[in-house]
Amino acid sequence: MIISIASGKGGTGKTTVATNLALSVNDNIQFLDCDVEAPNASIFLKPVLEETKPVYYPFPQLIKEKCNFCGVCSKVCEWNAIAVVKERWLFFPELCHGCGACWELCPEKALKRKEKVHGVIEKGKAGKIDFVQGKLTVGEAVPPPIIKAVKKEINKRKDVIIDVAPGTGCPMVEGVKESDFCVLVTEPTPFGFNDLVLAIEVLKELNIAFGVVINRSDVGDTRVDNFCEKNSIPIFLRIPLDREIARAYSRGEAIVNQDNGWKEKFSQLFQKIKQKDK
Repeated sequence: MIISIASGKGGTGKTTVATNLALSVNDNIQFLDCDVEAPNASIFLKPVLEETKPVYYPFPQLIKEKCNFCGVCSKVCEWNAIAVVKERWLFFPELCHGCGACWELCPEKALKRKEKVHGVIEKGKAGKIDFVQGKLTVGEAVPPPIIKAVKKEINKRKDVIIDVAPGTGCPMVEGVKESDFCVLVTEPTPFGFNDLVLAIEVLKELNIAFGVVINRSDVGDTRVDNFCEKNSIPIFLRIPLDREIARAYSRGEAIVNQDNGWKEKFSQLFQKIKQKDK
């Protein structure tokens, strides 16, 4: 089973839920950190990294003597990464998504495919957990290729937990795609509620089943609870604003390793998710 952990809003405790869920099960688990712009699950899982692989990203390079500045490449680029102005060819690499339309459709074959290192994948073991994380190269602006490369490492013989990037844009969509179930971590605040609703709409479009975990559940207001009750959305777990949990987090320690009560709660969360998949 592939379980993605998403949030919409950043800072809700998504990585806390993902790592503690993995540690509460431990056996036959693969963990993917797909928050490739700021991966931090390793702080809590403490993996021993054994392998690093570069991820290459394609981009177009102009062959000047072949180009007649017809502008076809500019017209087919969905991301506006190419502009042709009079007899000048302009390329904006931070907008390029490496789709290849420009060099494939150029009538003069004036563009050739080049590659650069876009980031890395790191693999290892966190106890019995198989661990994979992606890291986008600093300064690069397009995370999905790294996320795709991380997800190619999925071991279908194991239960997979994916720590997804925050937000509801392309990185989040790429992270949750093809999941069997998604856990949405939220908080009972206006921002938490707003982004929860946005994330739910994304999951509905992708036809992915989901449930909710409420972090810092004893602060804020009741809008999240009311919305979930009204729309028959299951709330699987409530995590209070607790000093001991905060202290463990600040030390980079998982709460399930500090308190057997929380280990049991996260183990029950895993069983609830598995039951929803049946």
